[in-house]
Amino acid sequence: MNSVSPKSKARVTMSQRRRTVPLSQKRASKGSQARDDSGEDYSFTQPTSSQVQRGLERLTSAQLDQKMAEVVQFILIKDQKKIPIKRADIVKHVMKEYRNIYPEVIKGVTQTFEQVFGLKLVEIDTKNHMYILINKLEPVPADENSMDPGNPGNPRTGLLFVILSIIFMKGGVVKESVVWNTLKKLRVEPGGKHEVFGDVKRLITEEFVRQKNLEYVRIPHTDPPEHEFHWGMRAEKEVSKMKMLQFVSQLHDQEPQTWSQQYKEATADPNSQRPRNL
Repeated sequence: MNSVSPKSKARVTMSQRRRTVPLSQKRASKGSQARDDSGEDYSFTQPTSSQVQRGLERLTSAQLDQKMAEVVQFILIKDQKKIPIKRADIVKHVMKEYRNIYPEVIKGVTQTFEQVFGLKLVEIDTKNHMYILINKLEPVPADENSMDPGNPGNPRTGLLFVILSIIFMKGGVVKESVVWNTLKKLRVEPGGKHEVFGDVKRLITEEFVRQKNLEYVRIPHTDPPEHEFHWGMRAEKEVSKMKMLQFVSQLHDQEPQTWSQQYKEATADPNSQRPRNL
């Protein structure tokens, strides 16, 4: 009989151990490939036209309509918080195994929003692929989601428009201290709790920023740190600068042309129309 030496047995055992990968380690490896929870779009690669075509051939028109309806519902629910919707979230939570037909689905979803809801789905960040919904219809009175300076709708929207108008009239960027000083004149203090706005500083520097209505940027080489405000990507897409200028000019009982630089910028704004007589 052939006998196996202790050294040979040890080599076989070590080899088996190297080939055996714990289940938990496999799961961790699989999870690291998608990395959807990080919020980044690592798990989705834009499919080619041939891949989209092959994916569509496997579906009935009813299945395609159902998937579009699911994406529409998902976006409507997410948009209630006025925080941009990430493509990665749409793919992860709705598209799933249908991700190869994403371009066709999002095209149909865009048409549905425009034709049925009077809304426009806009990709405000083409690098990180984030969307917002814009109301294409004229705002109705007391509409709390209205982005019309002449009809701010609710107190939070009114506060946002005050800040946006300050930034616009100051040339597109304004120091944080200027905003706080202006709001103090309106009896809105950045510290403490406000009876309408709650934590004012958190609302402005976090919630409005998260909604992409404002950008809150640290000024380099400042000690102690100082910040400045810019218009956010949502505001750039939704807000008419001409209406903003009309709003300010009415407050000062002046014509929009009084502010030549702002008037020039407003007339070049694709969201704006030339002003009627005020």
